[in-house]
Amino acid sequence: MNRLLTVAVLIFIAPTGLAAPAAEPVDMHKRVEDLKGLKWGMFVCWSFSTFSGQEWTPGVKDIALFNPKGCDTDQWARAARQAGMGYISFLTKHHDGFCLWDTKTTDRKVTRSPLEKDVLAEVRQSCDKHGLKLALYFSESEWGWPDKPGGGRYQNNGGFNPELKKAQLRELLADYGPIEFIWFDHALGDGGLSHKETLALVKSMQPGCFVGFNHGDQRGADIRLGEQGRPGPIDDAAAAGPHMRGAPGEDYLLAEFTYPILPPHKGGAMWFYSLPEHDVLCLPAEKIIRDYLGAVKHGNIFSLNVGPDYNGRLREIDVKTIHEVGRMIRDNDK
Repeated sequence: MNRLLTVAVLIFIAPTGLAAPAAEPVDMHKRVEDLKGLKWGMFVCWSFSTFSGQEWTPGVKDIALFNPKGCDTDQWARAARQAGMGYISFLTKHHDGFCLWDTKTTDRKVTRSPLEKDVLAEVRQSCDKHGLKLALYFSESEWGWPDKPGGGRYQNNGGFNPELKKAQLRELLADYGPIEFIWFDHALGDGGLSHKETLALVKSMQPGCFVGFNHGDQRGADIRLGEQGRPGPIDDAAAAGPHMRGAPGEDYLLAEFTYPILPPHKGGAMWFYSLPEHDVLCLPAEKIIRDYLGAVKHGNIFSLNVGPDYNGRLREIDVKTIHEVGRMIRDNDK
Protein backbone atom coordinates (compact mmCIF):
# COMPACT_ATOMS: atom_id res chain seq x y z
CA MET A 1 0.00 0.00 0.00
CA ASN A 2 1.29 3.47 -0.86
CA ARG A 3 -1.13 5.32 1.33
CA LEU A 4 -0.33 6.53 4.81
CA LEU A 5 -2.86 4.92 7.10
CA THR A 6 -3.30 7.92 9.35
CA VAL A 7 -5.18 10.79 7.75
CA ALA A 8 -5.08 14.22 9.35
CA VAL A 9 -7.90 16.75 9.04
CA LEU A 10 -7.20 20.12 7.43
CA ILE A 11 -7.32 23.16 9.69
CA PHE A 12 -10.00 25.59 8.63
CA ILE A 13 -9.82 29.33 9.30
CA ALA A 14 -12.70 30.69 11.34
CA PRO A 15 -14.38 33.97 10.34
CA THR A 16 -12.45 35.77 13.07
CA GLY A 17 -9.21 34.84 11.34
CA LEU A 18 -8.25 32.40 14.11
CA ALA A 19 -7.49 28.80 13.22
CA ALA A 20 -10.01 26.29 14.54
CA PRO A 21 -8.49 23.42 16.53
CA ALA A 22 -7.56 20.44 14.36
CA ALA A 23 -9.69 17.35 14.81
CA GLU A 24 -8.12 14.11 15.93
CA PRO A 25 -6.40 12.17 13.11
CA VAL A 26 -8.35 9.25 11.68
CA ASP A 27 -6.92 5.79 12.32
CA MET A 28 -7.43 4.21 8.91
CA HIS A 29 -6.41 0.76 10.19
CA LYS A 30 -9.42 0.95 12.50
CA ARG A 31 -11.64 2.33 9.75
CA VAL A 32 -10.76 -0.64 7.53
CA GLU A 33 -11.70 -3.06 10.30
CA ASP A 34 -14.90 -1.10 11.02
CA LEU A 35 -16.05 -1.42 7.42
CA LYS A 36 -15.04 -5.07 7.14
CA GLY A 37 -17.11 -5.65 10.25
CA LEU A 38 -20.22 -4.41 8.45
CA LYS A 39 -19.88 -7.47 6.14
CA TRP A 40 -22.90 -6.78 3.98
CA GLY A 41 -25.55 -4.17 3.44
CA MET A 42 -28.56 -3.06 1.45
CA PHE A 43 -28.01 -0.95 -1.67
CA VAL A 44 -31.27 0.98 -2.25
CA CYS A 45 -32.06 2.46 -5.69
CA TRP A 46 -35.23 4.57 -5.92
CA SER A 47 -35.78 7.32 -8.51
CA PHE A 48 -37.42 8.08 -11.86
CA SER A 49 -36.44 4.64 -13.17
CA THR A 50 -38.71 3.03 -10.58
CA PHE A 51 -41.66 4.53 -12.43
CA SER A 52 -40.41 4.49 -16.03
CA GLY A 53 -39.81 0.75 -16.20
CA GLN A 54 -36.35 1.42 -17.66
CA GLU A 55 -32.85 1.21 -16.22
CA TRP A 56 -31.89 4.69 -17.42
CA THR A 57 -34.52 7.44 -17.69
CA PRO A 58 -33.16 10.50 -19.52
CA GLY A 59 -35.12 13.53 -20.67
CA VAL A 60 -37.56 13.82 -17.76
CA LYS A 61 -38.93 17.37 -17.60
CA ASP A 62 -41.75 16.88 -15.09
CA ILE A 63 -40.44 15.50 -11.80
CA ALA A 64 -43.99 14.43 -10.92
CA LEU A 65 -42.98 11.18 -12.67
CA PHE A 66 -41.60 10.34 -9.23
CA ASN A 67 -44.94 9.85 -7.49
CA PRO A 68 -44.84 7.03 -4.92
CA LYS A 69 -47.84 6.36 -2.72
CA GLY A 70 -45.60 6.28 0.34
CA CYS A 71 -42.07 6.01 1.70
CA ASP A 72 -41.32 3.43 4.38
CA THR A 73 -37.63 3.78 5.17
CA ASP A 74 -38.22 2.05 8.51
CA GLN A 75 -39.29 -1.06 6.60
CA TRP A 76 -36.06 -0.94 4.60
CA ALA A 77 -33.89 -0.54 7.70
CA ARG A 78 -35.81 -3.08 9.76
CA ALA A 79 -35.48 -5.70 7.00
CA ALA A 80 -31.76 -4.95 6.69
CA ARG A 81 -31.16 -5.28 10.41
CA GLN A 82 -33.15 -8.53 10.64
CA ALA A 83 -31.00 -9.92 7.81
CA GLY A 84 -27.82 -9.12 9.74
CA MET A 85 -26.81 -6.27 7.45
CA GLY A 86 -24.58 -3.51 8.77
CA TYR A 87 -25.46 -0.58 6.54
CA ILE A 88 -27.71 0.93 3.90
CA SER A 89 -26.11 2.40 0.78
CA PHE A 90 -28.65 4.86 -0.63
CA LEU A 91 -28.90 6.32 -4.12
CA THR A 92 -28.86 10.10 -3.67
CA LYS A 93 -28.90 11.02 -7.38
CA HIS A 94 -28.87 9.02 -10.61
CA HIS A 95 -27.81 10.28 -14.07
CA ASP A 96 -31.19 12.01 -14.44
CA GLY A 97 -30.14 14.63 -11.88
CA PHE A 98 -33.14 14.03 -9.59
CA CYS A 99 -31.95 14.53 -6.00
CA LEU A 100 -33.40 12.35 -3.24
CA TRP A 101 -32.52 14.94 -0.60
CA ASP A 102 -33.61 18.53 0.06
CA THR A 103 -30.79 20.15 -1.88
CA LYS A 104 -30.50 23.91 -2.28
CA THR A 105 -28.76 23.47 -5.65
CA THR A 106 -31.76 22.60 -7.86
CA ASP A 107 -35.54 22.24 -7.95
CA ARG A 108 -35.14 18.76 -9.43
CA LYS A 109 -35.47 17.27 -5.99
CA VAL A 110 -37.71 14.99 -4.02
CA THR A 111 -39.09 17.73 -1.76
CA ARG A 112 -40.56 19.41 -4.88
CA SER A 113 -42.06 16.13 -6.09
CA PRO A 114 -45.55 14.91 -5.10
CA LEU A 115 -43.92 13.00 -2.20
CA GLU A 116 -42.63 16.25 -0.63
CA LYS A 117 -40.26 14.41 1.71
CA ASP A 118 -36.50 14.50 2.23
CA VAL A 119 -36.00 10.77 1.67
CA LEU A 120 -32.30 10.81 2.55
CA ALA A 121 -33.09 12.47 5.88
CA GLU A 122 -35.60 9.71 6.60
CA VAL A 123 -33.07 7.04 5.62
CA ARG A 124 -30.55 8.63 7.99
CA GLN A 125 -33.11 8.56 10.82
CA SER A 126 -34.11 4.96 10.10
CA CYS A 127 -30.47 3.85 10.02
CA ASP A 128 -29.87 5.48 13.39
CA LYS A 129 -33.04 3.95 14.81
CA HIS A 130 -32.15 0.42 13.71
CA GLY A 131 -28.42 0.55 14.38
CA LEU A 132 -27.22 0.71 10.77
CA LYS A 133 -24.47 2.76 9.16
CA LEU A 134 -25.09 4.91 6.08
CA ALA A 135 -23.24 4.92 2.75
CA LEU A 136 -24.17 6.90 -0.37
CA TYR A 137 -24.36 6.39 -4.13
CA PHE A 138 -23.79 9.52 -6.25
CA SER A 139 -23.73 9.88 -10.04
CA GLU A 140 -20.79 12.13 -10.87
CA SER A 141 -22.40 13.67 -13.94
CA GLU A 142 -25.87 14.22 -15.38
CA TRP A 143 -27.53 14.17 -18.78
CA GLY A 144 -28.85 17.70 -18.31
CA TRP A 145 -25.52 19.41 -17.65
CA PRO A 146 -23.99 21.54 -20.43
CA ASP A 147 -21.12 20.57 -22.71
CA LYS A 148 -17.60 20.74 -21.36
CA PRO A 149 -15.54 23.81 -22.32
CA GLY A 150 -14.13 23.64 -25.84
CA GLY A 151 -17.01 21.55 -27.15
CA GLY A 152 -17.73 17.87 -27.01
CA ARG A 153 -19.37 15.91 -24.22
CA TYR A 154 -18.38 13.25 -21.78
CA GLN A 155 -19.09 9.60 -22.50
CA ASN A 156 -22.78 8.72 -22.90
CA ASN A 157 -23.61 12.45 -23.08
CA GLY A 158 -22.81 13.30 -19.50
CA GLY A 159 -22.25 17.00 -18.88
CA PHE A 160 -19.91 19.45 -17.20
CA ASN A 161 -20.79 21.25 -13.95
CA PRO A 162 -17.98 20.97 -11.39
CA GLU A 163 -19.35 23.70 -9.12
CA LEU A 164 -22.71 21.99 -8.82
CA LYS A 165 -21.05 18.65 -8.16
CA LYS A 166 -18.98 20.22 -5.38
CA ALA A 167 -21.98 22.01 -3.85
CA GLN A 168 -24.06 18.82 -3.79
CA LEU A 169 -21.28 16.77 -2.22
CA ARG A 170 -20.75 19.42 0.45
CA GLU A 171 -24.46 19.25 1.36
CA LEU A 172 -24.43 15.47 1.59
CA LEU A 173 -21.30 15.35 3.72
CA ALA A 174 -22.25 18.25 5.98
CA ASP A 175 -25.93 17.48 6.55
CA TYR A 176 -26.33 13.68 6.47
CA GLY A 177 -23.15 12.29 7.98
CA PRO A 178 -21.31 10.42 9.14
CA ILE A 179 -20.98 8.61 5.81
CA GLU A 180 -19.14 5.27 5.73
CA PHE A 181 -18.29 5.34 2.03
CA ILE A 182 -19.40 6.97 -1.21
CA TRP A 183 -20.05 4.84 -4.29
CA PHE A 184 -19.29 7.24 -7.15
CA ASP A 185 -20.87 6.21 -10.45
CA HIS A 186 -18.53 7.25 -13.25
CA ALA A 187 -20.85 5.99 -16.02
CA LEU A 188 -21.21 9.50 -17.52
CA GLY A 189 -17.74 10.83 -16.64
CA ASP A 190 -16.51 12.94 -13.73
CA GLY A 191 -18.73 15.96 -14.45
CA GLY A 192 -15.73 18.27 -14.74
CA LEU A 193 -14.37 17.62 -11.24
CA SER A 194 -11.52 15.11 -11.46
CA HIS A 195 -11.34 12.11 -9.17
CA LYS A 196 -8.30 13.66 -7.49
CA GLU A 197 -10.32 16.79 -6.73
CA THR A 198 -13.35 14.74 -5.69
CA LEU A 199 -11.25 12.74 -3.24
CA ALA A 200 -9.74 15.90 -1.76
CA LEU A 201 -13.17 17.44 -1.22
CA VAL A 202 -14.59 14.37 0.51
CA LYS A 203 -11.55 13.87 2.72
CA SER A 204 -11.46 17.54 3.72
CA MET A 205 -14.95 17.20 5.19
CA GLN A 206 -15.02 13.57 6.34
CA PRO A 207 -11.49 12.11 6.32
CA GLY A 208 -12.76 8.73 7.50
CA CYS A 209 -15.21 8.38 4.61
CA PHE A 210 -14.00 5.83 2.07
CA VAL A 211 -14.20 6.86 -1.59
CA GLY A 212 -14.58 4.59 -4.61
CA PHE A 213 -15.29 5.01 -8.33
CA ASN A 214 -16.96 2.28 -10.37
CA HIS A 215 -14.42 2.98 -13.12
CA GLY A 216 -12.31 5.87 -14.39
CA ASP A 217 -9.18 7.17 -12.65
CA GLN A 218 -8.56 4.98 -9.59
CA ARG A 219 -5.56 6.83 -8.14
CA GLY A 220 -6.18 7.56 -4.48
CA ALA A 221 -9.41 5.56 -4.23
CA ASP A 222 -9.38 3.65 -0.96
CA ILE A 223 -12.30 1.29 -1.68
CA ARG A 224 -12.40 -0.83 -4.82
CA LEU A 225 -15.97 -0.98 -6.11
CA GLY A 226 -17.35 -4.02 -7.90
CA GLU A 227 -20.47 -3.35 -10.00
CA GLN A 228 -21.76 -6.82 -10.92
CA GLY A 229 -18.68 -8.10 -9.10
CA ARG A 230 -17.97 -11.08 -6.88
CA PRO A 231 -16.00 -11.97 -3.74
CA GLY A 232 -12.24 -12.01 -4.08
CA PRO A 233 -8.93 -10.74 -2.76
CA ILE A 234 -8.32 -7.02 -2.99
CA ASP A 235 -5.68 -7.58 -5.69
CA ASP A 236 -8.03 -9.70 -7.85
CA ALA A 237 -9.00 -7.19 -10.54
CA ALA A 238 -11.45 -9.61 -12.14
CA ALA A 239 -13.54 -9.67 -8.94
CA ALA A 240 -14.42 -6.01 -9.52
CA GLY A 241 -16.62 -7.10 -12.40
CA PRO A 242 -16.99 -6.00 -16.03
CA HIS A 243 -17.45 -2.29 -15.39
CA MET A 244 -14.07 -1.59 -13.76
CA ARG A 245 -12.19 -0.52 -16.85
CA GLY A 246 -8.65 0.82 -16.96
CA ALA A 247 -5.78 0.41 -14.53
CA PRO A 248 -6.64 -0.65 -10.96
CA GLY A 249 -5.71 1.62 -8.09
CA GLU A 250 -2.69 1.14 -5.88
CA ASP A 251 -4.20 2.60 -2.71
CA TYR A 252 -7.15 0.30 -2.10
CA LEU A 253 -7.66 -0.56 1.54
CA LEU A 254 -10.90 -2.46 1.07
CA ALA A 255 -12.97 -4.12 -1.68
CA GLU A 256 -16.75 -3.91 -2.18
CA PHE A 257 -18.94 -5.71 -4.69
CA THR A 258 -22.61 -5.34 -5.56
CA TYR A 259 -25.32 -6.78 -7.78
CA PRO A 260 -29.14 -6.67 -7.95
CA ILE A 261 -31.37 -9.12 -6.14
CA LEU A 262 -33.34 -9.43 -9.40
CA PRO A 263 -32.13 -12.15 -11.78
CA PRO A 264 -31.81 -11.28 -15.49
CA HIS A 265 -35.19 -10.79 -17.16
CA LYS A 266 -36.76 -9.16 -20.21
CA GLY A 267 -38.20 -5.66 -19.87
CA GLY A 268 -38.13 -3.37 -16.87
CA ALA A 269 -35.15 -2.40 -14.77
CA MET A 270 -32.56 -4.41 -12.86
CA TRP A 271 -31.17 -2.03 -10.22
CA PHE A 272 -34.50 -0.28 -9.65
CA TYR A 273 -37.91 -1.81 -9.00
CA SER A 274 -38.92 -3.60 -12.16
CA LEU A 275 -42.39 -4.06 -13.64
CA PRO A 276 -45.07 -5.69 -11.44
CA GLU A 277 -45.01 -8.73 -13.73
CA HIS A 278 -41.55 -9.48 -12.32
CA ASP A 279 -42.61 -9.44 -8.66
CA VAL A 280 -42.12 -13.21 -8.44
CA LEU A 281 -38.49 -13.01 -9.59
CA CYS A 282 -35.65 -13.02 -7.06
CA LEU A 283 -32.21 -14.57 -6.74
CA PRO A 284 -32.20 -17.66 -4.49
CA ALA A 285 -31.00 -17.27 -0.92
CA GLU A 286 -28.44 -20.02 -1.60
CA LYS A 287 -26.65 -17.86 -4.20
CA ILE A 288 -26.63 -14.83 -1.90
CA ILE A 289 -25.30 -16.71 1.14
CA ARG A 290 -22.43 -18.16 -0.94
CA ASP A 291 -21.37 -14.65 -1.91
CA TYR A 292 -21.83 -13.39 1.65
CA LEU A 293 -19.52 -16.13 2.93
CA GLY A 294 -17.05 -15.32 0.15
CA ALA A 295 -17.12 -11.67 1.18
CA VAL A 296 -16.35 -12.59 4.78
CA LYS A 297 -13.53 -14.93 3.70
CA HIS A 298 -11.81 -12.23 1.64
CA GLY A 299 -12.55 -9.30 3.94
CA ASN A 300 -14.89 -7.70 1.37
CA ILE A 301 -18.14 -5.88 1.94
CA PHE A 302 -21.13 -7.03 -0.09
CA SER A 303 -23.87 -4.56 -1.10
CA LEU A 304 -27.03 -6.39 -2.20
CA ASN A 305 -29.20 -4.14 -4.35
CA VAL A 306 -32.97 -3.87 -3.89
CA GLY A 307 -35.48 -1.41 -5.34
CA PRO A 308 -38.45 -0.06 -3.34
CA ASP A 309 -41.71 -0.27 -5.29
CA TYR A 310 -44.41 2.27 -6.20
CA ASN A 311 -45.48 2.34 -2.54
CA GLY A 312 -41.99 3.05 -1.25
CA ARG A 313 -41.68 -0.42 0.23
CA LEU A 314 -39.46 -3.41 -0.48
CA ARG A 315 -41.09 -6.28 -2.33
CA GLU A 316 -42.32 -9.11 -0.11
CA ILE A 317 -40.13 -11.61 -1.97
CA ASP A 318 -37.03 -9.47 -1.33
CA VAL A 319 -37.73 -9.22 2.38
CA LYS A 320 -38.44 -12.94 2.62
CA THR A 321 -35.23 -13.79 0.76
CA ILE A 322 -32.88 -11.59 2.77
CA HIS A 323 -34.49 -12.82 5.99
CA GLU A 324 -33.71 -16.37 4.86
CA VAL A 325 -30.11 -15.32 4.20
CA GLY A 326 -30.01 -13.80 7.66
CA ARG A 327 -31.16 -17.11 9.15
CA MET A 328 -28.43 -18.94 7.20
CA ILE A 329 -25.84 -16.47 8.50
CA ARG A 330 -26.93 -17.06 12.09
CA ASP A 331 -26.84 -20.83 11.59
CA ASN A 332 -23.35 -20.58 10.07
CA ASP A 333 -22.13 -18.55 13.05
CA LYS A 334 -23.28 -21.08 15.64
